[in-house]
Amino acid sequence: PWRCSGGIEPAIDRLHTWFAGRGWTAFEFQEQVWRAMVHGEGGLLHAPTGTGKTLAAWLGAVLRLASNSDETPVSGGIKVVWITPLRALAADTLSAMEEPLRGLRPLSTGITVGVRTGDTSAADRRRLRDNWPTALVTTPETLSILLSLETSHELFGSLDTVIVDEWHELLSTKRGVQTELALSRLRALRPGLVTWGLSATLANLDEAAAALCGT
Repeated sequence: PWRCSGGIEPAIDRLHTWFAGRGWTAFEFQEQVWRAMVHGEGGLLHAPTGTGKTLAAWLGAVLRLASNSDETPVSGGIKVVWITPLRALAADTLSAMEEPLRGLRPLSTGITVGVRTGDTSAADRRRLRDNWPTALVTTPETLSILLSLETSHELFGSLDTVIVDEWHELLSTKRGVQTELALSRLRALRPGLVTWGLSATLANLDEAAAALCGT
């Protein structure tokens, strides 16, 4: 995998090559997010639906995982939490995250993705407990349950990045408050945690970003 010592440009070029192979060209805002995430910055990405917000945030998280792999191996423990307000979309989110991993090796080597929501079967929950993925797609309710476990310090002990999808669906709701409380708890466990939100229909961006990322 790419290392920080080699500089960020080879990794960014790798992402552009993957985009080109699919007949795409990365938007400027996507590259801005990639670079910001590698440098440990959090924020709110506000862009129209269908413009590639998922790839902006997820590939930025992949870059962070690769850049930190000298200090913390990619394998072992949850490194990324992806919060979705709609558990019915968890499977689609999982597929969208897995697809680029196959085309970005060796950059993505060792990165796995899994889902844990209220719809997850008991058998799948047991499998997850035995072998947690690198990135976990979950809901605010399930994340709160995981944080209540006695093993939560262990479970999130190497967490690096949290991405909150569809932030406009959660903001100013009870589930949004639940998400903010979970984020606060995660930051207590992991100071310096990188947090990003994705949205397309927000009015007051400053307030929305402050609620997401804290002060």
